[in-house]
Amino acid sequence: MSSPRTDDARPTAEQMLARTESGARPARGRLRVYLGMAPGVGKTYTALEEAHRRHDRGTDIVVGFVEAHGRQKTIALLDGLEIVPRTRVDYRGVVVEEMDPDAVIARHPAVAIIDELAHTNVPGSPREKRWQDVDAIRDAGIDVISTCNVQHVESIAEAVETIVGVPVHERLPDHVIAAADEIELVDMSPHALRQRMRHGNVYPPDRAAVALEKFFTEANLSALRDLTLRFVARRADEQLQGVAEQQGFERLTEVAERVMVVVTEGQATKRAVRRAAALASDLRAPFVAVWIETPATERLPVDRARDVRQYLDYAGDLGAEIVRAEASDLPGGIAHVAHDRRITHVVVGHMPRSPLDRLLRRSLADELLVRMPSLEVHLVGPGPGME
Repeated sequence: MSSPRTDDARPTAEQMLARTESGARPARGRLRVYLGMAPGVGKTYTALEEAHRRHDRGTDIVVGFVEAHGRQKTIALLDGLEIVPRTRVDYRGVVVEEMDPDAVIARHPAVAIIDELAHTNVPGSPREKRWQDVDAIRDAGIDVISTCNVQHVESIAEAVETIVGVPVHERLPDHVIAAADEIELVDMSPHALRQRMRHGNVYPPDRAAVALEKFFTEANLSALRDLTLRFVARRADEQLQGVAEQQGFERLTEVAERVMVVVTEGQATKRAVRRAAALASDLRAPFVAVWIETPATERLPVDRARDVRQYLDYAGDLGAEIVRAEASDLPGGIAHVAHDRRITHVVVGHMPRSPLDRLLRRSLADELLVRMPSLEVHLVGPGPGME
């Protein structure tokens, strides 16, 4: 393993040339995140392999912080890479080693490898979270390659807690991961990861045995992998849509399915919510329940308003994100939310209409399809015994 550089070390002339060969560096460094479903899938190993590839191409790259967790193959990959010395923080009589972001900035490489983006720094550190240190390093014009497990993403953490029954203490705000320039999936089947655990490639044998029975069960890992794949798919869909808009296309056919149920005071709404939840589950899609406030809904009777609140609560219990919006009319409000959220399926409670009503005006489903022909609109009746 190479010796750590001192704080006053500076890149050589050759390193500076390699750094500027592709032109002027941006004012703010780029962020690449290797994302995985659980510890042990190989995120840090992959990041260090990337470090060696860049180093061999002449890029000025350093290790700002890597936690190898005693994994010998990961430790071996540190050999030949420059390691910025860590700082020591005294916390309640115990000296804890943390990354030294000031030393990384002073060294000013082209790229820094900084492991575990969601890490919480020991009290007494200049910043509470490692992602805040990474922000400061990127502000200095340094690219960062980091790692993260999906359970640490704030919007996913609660789902993970429900699935695996283990609290997620370290959380990464969604805006941090959303602002990453690149997210690369490091994937592994649940069976393969459990085999790695059994062979002692993740934890020591005593810890591995407990982990396999608790957190690293086949069911838990399958659920975590599903969450990770869906997260990355949504990210890819958002990037594709952004590219399409830059190229002048207003909208592309959606890559990821998204389901929305329209909540009204109508008696068919509860069945519509159930159908939408089932559809979202079948499609492994995000699920939204929308309530549109219009001038007409301001005059709802008390009992009808109570029904709406109960329907929204019911949708929330089934996993829906609740969205409330104001509009001058119901079809326009639904279409606006559907376009904004890039919804592919809209589920609507449908009540029988009189022949005169059908003659005088379009149905809600017809209005939606006129405004958004790419939608799939699902009509759900009130059920037996209801009119």
